[in-house]
Amino acid sequence: MHTTLRSKEISWLSFNERLLQEASRAEVPLIERLKFLGIYSNNLDEFFRVRVAILRRLAMVGQLTLAEGGNPREVLSQIEEIVVEHSNRFGLIYTQILTELEKENIYIVNESQLTKKQGEFVTHYFKREVRPRIMPIILKKGTKMPLLSDDAIYLAVEMVKHKKSEFALIEVPSDSLPRFVVIPSEDDKKYIILLEDVIRYELDDTFYMFSYHKISSYIFKLNRDAELDLDDDVAESYVKRIEKSIVKRGNSALVRFVHEKDMPENLLSFILQKLNFKKGDVVISGGRIHNFKDYMGFPMLGAEHLYYKPISPVRHPSIVHGQSYLDSIKKGDVFFHFPYHSFFHFVDLLREASIDPKVTEIKMTIYRLARNSHIVNALINAARNGKKVTVVLELQARFNEQDNIEYWNILVKENVKVKLGVPGLKVHSKLCLITRKEGKDHKRYAMIGTGNFNEITAKLFSDQLLCTADSNITREVEAVFDFFDRNYKAGRFQHLLVSPFTMRKKIVAMIKQEISNAKRGGEGRIFLKCNNLVDLEIISKLEEAARAGVDVRLNVRGMFSMYTESGDKKVVVPAIGLIDRYLEHSRMFYFLNGGDERIYISSSDFMTRNLDRRVEVAAPIYDPIIKKDLLAFFNLQWKDNTSARILDNELSNTIKNQKKRRQVRSQLLFYDYLSEKNGPQS
Repeated sequence: MHTTLRSKEISWLSFNERLLQEASRAEVPLIERLKFLGIYSNNLDEFFRVRVAILRRLAMVGQLTLAEGGNPREVLSQIEEIVVEHSNRFGLIYTQILTELEKENIYIVNESQLTKKQGEFVTHYFKREVRPRIMPIILKKGTKMPLLSDDAIYLAVEMVKHKKSEFALIEVPSDSLPRFVVIPSEDDKKYIILLEDVIRYELDDTFYMFSYHKISSYIFKLNRDAELDLDDDVAESYVKRIEKSIVKRGNSALVRFVHEKDMPENLLSFILQKLNFKKGDVVISGGRIHNFKDYMGFPMLGAEHLYYKPISPVRHPSIVHGQSYLDSIKKGDVFFHFPYHSFFHFVDLLREASIDPKVTEIKMTIYRLARNSHIVNALINAARNGKKVTVVLELQARFNEQDNIEYWNILVKENVKVKLGVPGLKVHSKLCLITRKEGKDHKRYAMIGTGNFNEITAKLFSDQLLCTADSNITREVEAVFDFFDRNYKAGRFQHLLVSPFTMRKKIVAMIKQEISNAKRGGEGRIFLKCNNLVDLEIISKLEEAARAGVDVRLNVRGMFSMYTESGDKKVVVPAIGLIDRYLEHSRMFYFLNGGDERIYISSSDFMTRNLDRRVEVAAPIYDPIIKKDLLAFFNLQWKDNTSARILDNELSNTIKNQKKRRQVRSQLLFYDYLSEKNGPQS
């Protein structure tokens, strides 16, 4: 039977739609709903910068057929249609939230709604903070449009005199000033004005030297192609090539232009012409507000019920204050579920290793770090204390390239040995290896995770980290680091699944084993949790397993190219996508294996790039208690009837079993599960 794939871009838009659903749900706290709009907006910007940009490139070079079928131009047309529909819903949801905020005495006002006293505050704020930071540019027919950033919002200004218009451009300085300005209030009401509306209020002050009888302004933003173009000039250092590509990215092709719908046609046409927008380019009209990503940082205003109730991290049974982390790991595997457990356990582990006289070496892979990273501080401290520290730093972590270059400079200055990835392969694995002199032996401790070593995102993303002293695993983690040293030397991996060497082959073999067991009359079971499932071979094998009677269950957060129902509906593969207060980011693979259960956690998704063109690692879980906890985690999410959406052929995003009386909200229930075992953090 031929496997048909769904467009991964269309399925990704369905994932982003689930964020819109969360923003519209009355049971989600009001300010959190605003934040979901911000996440939706930020995701959509990145989608255009990356996925749409790639499709445009394929369309331009005449690529007729995509791997999953269809052609780039058809998919681009579908994307535009879906995005416009979502944009309309977005506006309705935002309007509804504003109405509900006003019931809570929180008002987002614009420049036309200010009282005299509020206007005086805004004027004073503008003169003191804003005016020194804005540099208007006069736009004329014969002048070239300045280079515009795709991470900014702009005010297009029209000044009219005797039916003649003069145009200007202002970049809103939201990179250096708060987007939300809280206006002092003398009662219980709280008023907020957006930074661009502060500027609108003071347009006359900004353009006082011009003669006009009418002045108006309109917001717009744009997205650019974010793919880095790296040439093959080996004489030039890798870092410089990345830096040059980042600069080129700032002048790369435009892929989307979003503008305030009231922008006059003459002003819109003028700007689009200046930007060299062509027929067929994505131009979308919208409301007054753009760059909603800033709403992820909406001010902390109002009563407690407007926010998710803070949750204290759960105490970990293996971690005792004042006792060595490494000694605990030596006694048995230690497993962290973030954010249910505090990520600062890992920071403390690194800090301990940095000053432990017996620790001789630390090795780590780094993909995305927090600003002012505690991880980097611990590694630097280790180097200062005479430890041999090696970092494999991936410079091509999309949108984090410049940050990683800065960290490269910092680490090198502190005598940390830094390796800049592997030619032709992106290093996406999450590994740390600590070597400690214990008696006559050197004992190794390995940490293998599903998410970045980032203390900021660890509070928002659901991820997992295995800490083990099992020599079978630590030996193979060492072999991965040996590969980073000598790219021609691929290790032998009996326990770890490592891309691009063994992961695909072993995953397929384990699926085949479940098929074989089912065909022989036994039980077959495959539970997969991942962010993306788009690889043709993996999907076709999962379909084959379902047809053979294997119990296949899929928990996929993002891109999902699999059709879950066959045309005759004889085969149905149940699948869910879960959106709640934490972003599901962990990956877990479970195979019944005839009763000898196999469970892995992984940095990898089921995408061709992860399996064939990246260095990824999946770690086996051998400890029976950790296995039990991971299965409890998967099963709770499978029973979820408040946040889990059914992934069907129509991408309808229907919440699973929503009509059941007993609510199952898996993220909170898993917190309760861990709390009952271990108690809250002291």
